[in-house]
Amino acid sequence: MLVKWTHCTVIDRRGFERGQRKWAGLLGEPGFRGQGGGWSRTRPGVAHVFAFWESRAFYDSFMARSHARLAAAQSGTFRDGRTKLFDHRFDVKTGFEPRFTDADVVRVAHSRVHEERVEHFALMQEKVWNPAMAGSPGMVRGLFGDAPGNEFLVLSMWQSAAEHGKYRVERVERLTLRAQTAADVAALTGDIVDLEASWTV
Repeated sequence: MLVKWTHCTVIDRRGFERGQRKWAGLLGEPGFRGQGGGWSRTRPGVAHVFAFWESRAFYDSFMARSHARLAAAQSGTFRDGRTKLFDHRFDVKTGFEPRFTDADVVRVAHSRVHEERVEHFALMQEKVWNPAMAGSPGMVRGLFGDAPGNEFLVLSMWQSAAEHGKYRVERVERLTLRAQTAADVAALTGDIVDLEASWTV
């Protein structure tokens, strides 16, 4: 599965949200699995959108045919748009599905990892972080993906920001030490996203 993560700074909120609803036109596109997104909890005016495709071939076909028509509705409503594609490597918890209806919050973490530490980083994700997240009340589902250039994405869906907050306070510092994250990661950015139901396709 291919994961597309787009984030941008919105300058015309009403126009952007109106355009976001036009993405309902993705339904019926071959290989399209789902899309959702919302507003950053920590950075005012920043929007995140996550889209899922069965494969790169289906995605490329959509980009060549229909993307420009759907994207036109949001033209001029945002700036600093950035899009990155990741290949799904494994689930966090079990049975990831690109559904957004049973979660309120998405946590996104984007890491660039030192080349010689890539295998260790992926192993720690599987053996240390995954079990801890999967065992946290309120964590619905998640995935771990990678992109060329030793870049990784961890996407986790939570029932509420409060549940995610409890997990962070109680466990993250201890897990970071155990997984030797500081030695693996060259750069880390992340955000917490309040999902907007009307953006879900």
